[in-house]
Amino acid sequence: MALKSTIFKAQVAVADIDHSYYADHQLTLARHPSETDERMMVRLAALALHAHELQTVCNGDGTLAFGAGLSDPEDPDVSLRDFTGLTRRWIEVGQPDETAIAKACRKADQVALYAFHHAAEVWWKGIENKLHRLPNLQVWRIPTEASQSLAQLAQRSMQLQATIQEGVLMLGDAKRHVDIEPVRWK
Repeated sequence: MALKSTIFKAQVAVADIDHSYYADHQLTLARHPSETDERMMVRLAALALHAHELQTVCNGDGTLAFGAGLSDPEDPDVSLRDFTGLTRRWIEVGQPDETAIAKACRKADQVALYAFHHAAEVWWKGIENKLHRLPNLQVWRIPTEASQSLAQLAQRSMQLQATIQEGVLMLGDAKRHVDIEPVRWK
């Protein structure tokens, strides 16, 4: 019998000082049985980092949502779609292969990839030269210590505050917070 996804609910108050974006987001995350809390929370952090694009890219008329993730490799981990259904931003987390990244770049205006695993540097050295031909791709590194700390915030019901200032995401609940400063690789 196949295992079912675990459902998490998150209320995230985003205060993006860098982009003057302030909004509350009611989110539902389905964590695939093979997905870790760390990966799920990196997906949530990536959504928070791009939430301002609802206003700056879609002029307030778009949808920022989690995709099927590990359940469907053809679907982004997070996507921003405008009112016409066009994918304006495709967000992936982890270390996908170059074929999946290139396919995402063909399907969306912009693609952001967030590598977070302790082996991300090895992955990047092996794939870096193959990705330079993709002009609409950004690759970011979430430091391992920060991504592992994010996993501690995971609860079935979460109330989180996400503050972005000077490129740093401070994500936390009433008890603890994690500072995440993504490093741009591409």
